[in-house]
Amino acid sequence: MADEQNLRAVYPSLRGKRVLVTGGGSGIGAGIVEGFASQGADVTFFDVSNGESQAVADKFGARYVENNLMDVTGTKAAIARLIDEGGAFDVLVNNAANDDRHSIDDVTEEYWDNRLGVNLKHMFFCSQAVIAGMRSKGAGSIINLGSISWHLALPDLVLYQTCKAAIEGMTRAMARDLGPDNIRVTCVVPGNVRTPRQLQWYTPEGEAEIVAAQCLKGRLVPEDIAAMVMFLASDDARLTTGHEYWVDAGWR
Repeated sequence: MADEQNLRAVYPSLRGKRVLVTGGGSGIGAGIVEGFASQGADVTFFDVSNGESQAVADKFGARYVENNLMDVTGTKAAIARLIDEGGAFDVLVNNAANDDRHSIDDVTEEYWDNRLGVNLKHMFFCSQAVIAGMRSKGAGSIINLGSISWHLALPDLVLYQTCKAAIEGMTRAMARDLGPDNIRVTCVVPGNVRTPRQLQWYTPEGEAEIVAAQCLKGRLVPEDIAAMVMFLASDDARLTTGHEYWVDAGWR
């Protein structure tokens, strides 16, 4: 992967930018942390998996902050501390999510609230917490991670897909409201990305079926998603906002 990384685009506008990534300790999030670090950005990420997250931070020269995004008050306080210590953020990547499978019959009110909290609520409040600083800088980029799942109506994911559908609407609404402040809000919609977590849901045969349904026959990896995120965060995308951008190898 190192040789491929050396061939990826370099965005001088990202050098030194203050970046916050949620759920950056593994999977797609770790790929995004690596991507920004390789651009020379000042990267901080939230997660709750200490050992794995600290290893990611050490490997890529990023800052890991243990933080439970379900605690909105604590999360907003953590962001405020980071801004006080190092200045306003230029980029927020709302990546953290959880796609545990569940059936409609088993959903309780408590589980509903939990799933919306872990997959949607924190995205709004993390965004709210960085907006004032972005306004003070006269620019900013908020990138939300969506999912192909609700577009395909995959089974046993009704609450996850409800949240992911809402994220695209939230992206559009925020882009309109924040456009006058030169704050861009976009959404990246990944296809099925090969991560250790996803491998628990798919057999090799299942993976082969996904690739067969794609227009392009390669297997998506976190770096592919990070590549789109880097572009959207950079000044090359200065007039890009309010929409979702697919990285799915043409699956849908």
